[in-house]
Amino acid sequence: NTARMLRSKAFAVKTRRGVATVAREHYLRTDVVCGFASCSQCSRLLATSQEAEEKTSAPLTAGNVLVPDTNVVLHQLDFLEHPSICNVVILTTVLEEVKHRNLAAYNKLRAMISDPKKKFFVFVNEHFKDTYIEGKEGESPNDRNDRAIRVAAKWYCDHVKAMGAARGPQEKDAAEDDDDDDEQEAAAATEAMAVDGAESKDIGVSILLLTNDEASLAAARDIGIPTYRVADYVRLFCADPALADRVAMLTFQTDPATDAQYAAAHTPHLPLPELQRAVKQGRLVQGVFHTSRETLREGYVFARGRPESVLVPADLMNRAVDGDVVALELLPEAEWRIPTDIVENEEAHTEAPGDAEDVSERVAATATARCTGRVVGIVRRAWRPYCGMLAACAPEDKHVIFLPYDRRVPRIRIVTQQAAALKGMCIVVAIDAWPETSSLPVGHYVRTLGKAGEVPTETEAVLIEHDVPYEPFSAAVRADLPTLPWVITPADVAVRKDLRHYNICSIDPPGCTDIDDALHLHVLPNGNYEVGVHIADVSHFIRPGTALDAEASKRGTTVYLSNRRIDMVPELLSSNLCSLIGQQERFAFSAIWEMTPNADIVSVYFTKSIIKSKAAMTYGEAQLRIDDPSDRSELTESIRKLNAVAKILKHRRLMQGALFLASAEVRFSIESETHDPIDIEVKQLKDTNSLVEEFMLLANVASAEHILRAFPQCAMLRRHPAPPPSNFEGLIRAARNYDIELDTSTSRALAVSLDSATSPQHPYINTLLRILATRCMYQAVYFSSGSVRESEFFHYGLAAPIYTHFTSPIRRYPDIIVHRLLAASIGADSTYPELLNKEKATSMCDRLNRRSRMAQHASRASTDLHTALFFSKRPEECEAYVVGIRKNTVNVLVPRYGLEGPLCWPEGVRPRLAYDPTIPSLGVTFGGQSLLYRVFDPVRIRIVVELSSLQQRTLKMVLIPSTEAVPAAESSAPAPAA
Repeated sequence: NTARMLRSKAFAVKTRRGVATVAREHYLRTDVVCGFASCSQCSRLLATSQEAEEKTSAPLTAGNVLVPDTNVVLHQLDFLEHPSICNVVILTTVLEEVKHRNLAAYNKLRAMISDPKKKFFVFVNEHFKDTYIEGKEGESPNDRNDRAIRVAAKWYCDHVKAMGAARGPQEKDAAEDDDDDDEQEAAAATEAMAVDGAESKDIGVSILLLTNDEASLAAARDIGIPTYRVADYVRLFCADPALADRVAMLTFQTDPATDAQYAAAHTPHLPLPELQRAVKQGRLVQGVFHTSRETLREGYVFARGRPESVLVPADLMNRAVDGDVVALELLPEAEWRIPTDIVENEEAHTEAPGDAEDVSERVAATATARCTGRVVGIVRRAWRPYCGMLAACAPEDKHVIFLPYDRRVPRIRIVTQQAAALKGMCIVVAIDAWPETSSLPVGHYVRTLGKAGEVPTETEAVLIEHDVPYEPFSAAVRADLPTLPWVITPADVAVRKDLRHYNICSIDPPGCTDIDDALHLHVLPNGNYEVGVHIADVSHFIRPGTALDAEASKRGTTVYLSNRRIDMVPELLSSNLCSLIGQQERFAFSAIWEMTPNADIVSVYFTKSIIKSKAAMTYGEAQLRIDDPSDRSELTESIRKLNAVAKILKHRRLMQGALFLASAEVRFSIESETHDPIDIEVKQLKDTNSLVEEFMLLANVASAEHILRAFPQCAMLRRHPAPPPSNFEGLIRAARNYDIELDTSTSRALAVSLDSATSPQHPYINTLLRILATRCMYQAVYFSSGSVRESEFFHYGLAAPIYTHFTSPIRRYPDIIVHRLLAASIGADSTYPELLNKEKATSMCDRLNRRSRMAQHASRASTDLHTALFFSKRPEECEAYVVGIRKNTVNVLVPRYGLEGPLCWPEGVRPRLAYDPTIPSLGVTFGGQSLLYRVFDPVRIRIVVELSSLQQRTLKMVLIPSTEAVPAAESSAPAPAA
């Protein structure tokens, strides 16, 4: 008998039904193995003794074997992820504690465990009779776990000695040969152990415990375990400066020269328990801190229970970094501040603190102060890997400054041994701490992406900056994919509706390979239409609980960049088996309506189906079919009827209050060899764009209604909150400059106002109004139906009482969840606990909302990168329109290219400015000219590209002075650096 029950623990837990008694049994084993393939005592048990989930991908080998404690795993992940760090024992004590304290770190650790090259072996010390310990009376759980780690490390040391003693002469010689091959490392190890007073028998394996806790280090050495701080281990055993740079500096190495330069006296943060207590009592408010994108002088916090954000000036940020969850003390109204409303230079973070002149006192008398708060503590840090470059430094410097690409992030102090090698390179840095005595946070080097300014390097930086998972799909994920050739079996046909004989087609953008949706229409004997929306049945291939499902859930969405696509699912699915390719048989999830030619719906049902698309067309190809009077084919006639029905559906939506807004989207033509953009154009919409959109909206609404009826507490839906009236104030004032009145009381009133908004002297004003109206909106979000009142389900932009996403499961994970709910509701599939858990559904929605938001930002950043690359070789003069007024500049939009940014003054010009927030307007006086700019005014600009100090191409829109002068008052407000 290799296992025995230790004991049964009984304890009480609070449930919805009252207090329940829970009993847990803890089993200990005698057959737990060490992980060394060369261990004769354990080798016969290696393949069978441990649970599959705890097996390492490769056995441990001779050399240094590291046993990190919990804090090393939590704080030194970059060190552990380095390719040279392998042969590591992960104790289950550590694994479980990391899982409890930091799920992201746990997932990274799990990835290393599953990588055969890393040789990370999980040792189940908590279920091994020789290493399991119970807590002592008065001992904290943390101290008990530290002791358990030392007991397991000691067991390994003793076991390794027994392995050496048990070897025969041949095995011993082999071990000694291994040592001869690594003579210098063995000598260094022996010297280091001698320094620390630890004894180790030279048998080719050295067990080394890693800890940065001084008490744990002393206790381990007292019982004969060779123990090192991480930095000491790297110094003694590793020669790679890149590895040394990866060590997180939880206590910063002092340097008199830089310490004095960056000295500060920050207010200490309140302890987390005190913060939580004060928030609960209402003495503090909690929310996510964001630094302004336009000025580093202020940030804001959307606090719980407050309708508007709280202003946080720079002197009250108290070491908060963009994205941190903070606790705020709200200031008395007499101490509220007025927002600066100033746009700073893109490279403002390269200036020393305090260089920027404070202009908050010189605002117009009409400006109003906003609720202001000070950060008194950090509830949760949101630190992430940051991309950027080193500031100018000497090759021999070790204490250097890192300049993040994201200007909202402060500069970071790091220590490096490779300053010369990192010059001109784009690197990744992580923040370790922000001491009270430092004006800047401290961190460590993670890795080098490549030469700054090069497109592959900058594209990878875009992905990292926006937290887009882009690594290749793992072996575990690929193992869940179907094998080729994939065929439809008679069993499949028996449980699906066979629609292969239907005239089904797809209509997509040019070059689309992940075809999610297809359509059909045929006339019924009664004269009505049968209309079908057929969506790729991705949920058939991605099953709950698999590695493939976990990866798709983690990615959340496909990310479309200007030069590449980051798939949510492997290409075998996204571009092959799930893609509704023309003339290929595919599984689909179909929504099928009977409707009149006037688009009145008679009935609708959902079914799993098999389809064979007759044609995969682009929008342009479908439009040519519609417009060609000689084409009377059955497929073309069905497309014409679909188009006619779509126009009726669109008209009804608009009459109900759906908004038709505008945004400038561009498409690049990429050169095949250099991958540089060679042409840029604003995307043009055709009738066929609207055709597809209308039927996708119809299917999404029908899906939402269906799953809400079936699962009222856990349906995944999507809502678009109505914006508050204050969001439209600037738009309303700007429209009045052209005698246009906007009614924003309802979405219907706004739609009617926009439809009638025209100006004889400004033909483009209607499009500009729609673009700016888009910016007044909140973002649409996913939510679980059980977490929100039904009155809040409404989708403002679509004027739909209920909505979800059903039509793009290849590229959106929420659609997969909707498919699973639909399938369960029609008996085509079964449910599973997580699908019907309201709390887990809500948590998933929060995560997917973030993934969707970051994907959008990454796409925009990629567009900005390629736009700058395009104009770096071809500067151009063109017309732009003012879309925003600030105290020291105006924001302009170039409709031809969809570009937007602050207007820069001609080189050498520093104009006098007069800002009037009541209109709003900006008077500009220079070179004998006085110009007055209001929102929607045209302006002539030159598009140029300059190389920033971070080697990034910065696109600038420079004013071409007009010959016409408009009188404007003077002001001493500062002008932006051009």
